[in-house]
Amino acid sequence: MNTEADPPVPHGTDHLATIHAAYCAFHRRDVEALLARLDPAIEWVHPAGMADHGLGGTRHGHAGVREFLAGVPAVLGGMRLEPREFITSGNRVVVFGVRRVTSLSGRTETLDFVHSWTLRDGRAVRMEDIFDTVRFVRLIES
Repeated sequence: MNTEADPPVPHGTDHLATIHAAYCAFHRRDVEALLARLDPAIEWVHPAGMADHGLGGTRHGHAGVREFLAGVPAVLGGMRLEPREFITSGNRVVVFGVRRVTSLSGRTETLDFVHSWTLRDGRAVRMEDIFDTVRFVRLIES
């Protein structure tokens, strides 16, 4: 994945470019560049099974995404997303990948994920993160 400067926010239906730019921004920990790819009313969805650790449920809008991202360091020592396959259909981009997650105790595991993105007018209006919550929680609690 290219981690250099992000392309400009695309107009129309260049959904794949929008999603690539979002991952690049996430890798750089550039919240403002990430939010530029997200609709101001985005739904940011994570499995309910992560609620006990502050990482579950649906957040709304840029403020909700900021809140989610700010809470991650309280339960994780680090995380790196590695998107591997992108499937596009209409206004949807589905991404299959792995995340390298490090617990606060320093243990690292590689966990699969699926991200389902819905886009409108060049920005993501919904992101749903799908993964094995049992393995993720075991790592967090290790």
